Amino acid sequence: MEELFLRGAKFPEEEQERLGYAFSLSALKGLDRVDFSAPVTFFAGENGAGKSTLLEALAVALGLNPEGGSLNYLFSTRGTHSSLGEHLRLIRGSRRPRSGFFLRAESFYNVATKLEEYDGGLGDLLEQYGGSLHKKSHGESFLALVQNRFKTGIYLLDEPEAALSPTRQLALLCEMERLVKNGSQLIVATHSPLLMAFPGAEILWLDENGVTPKQWRETENYLVTRRFLTDPERMLRELGIGEGLEKTEELW
Repeated sequence: MEELFLRGAKFPEEEQERLGYAFSLSALKGLDRVDFSAPVTFFAGENGAGKSTLLEALAVALGLNPEGGSLNYLFSTRGTHSSLGEHLRLIRGSRRPRSGFFLRAESFYNVATKLEEYDGGLGDLLEQYGGSLHKKSHGESFLALVQNRFKTGIYLLDEPEAALSPTRQLALLCEMERLVKNGSQLIVATHSPLLMAFPGAEILWLDENGVTPKQWRETENYLVTRRFLTDPERMLRELGIGEGLEKTEELW
């Protein structure tokens, strides 16, 4: 395995309370550093655990646009990111990435719009992304970005599964394999048990205990999904869903 571009990040030693809401999150409160040991790292955990906040901070520390994009994306729709990224101290490897990109699902429309502005109607820049991202569905534009723009570099993906069907998530896994073989590093915040199954990936679980490495089959994402698919009728009954409703057909 080639040396990682980013081996970790150290958190500020000064009073964390002064650095805003990032340190009101239990997973990040009191954290002194986070380390990366594999070409693919997943941030996982419940909603509000701090996955996207931590990923966003890494993007800012790397010089990437907090709303998404590369080093060359210099726009801001609304400055809602925390100040954490300005205080992180990155622990870099000896290799330097040729490129980097922050894919953020919630603001991807703004990134696609800015790309067309940068292209200026010439088409040369859009060609590097597989054409206009606005002329594709949300999921197709995500995959087009990864397939055409991502080569060898460091890539941060925030909940990429938001626009992808299960089949397209498997397609993304194939693209991740290509990128790793080309020497790339990926850090991904996700809820998807499909994506987290990537072989050899490091899963960092964020909760009230901080940031803890976990195996895929230990994650709540895997356990809940497996339980539901094994016996959906039972779980629906436990949730009280469907009680008193006339059943016209079986689930399957």
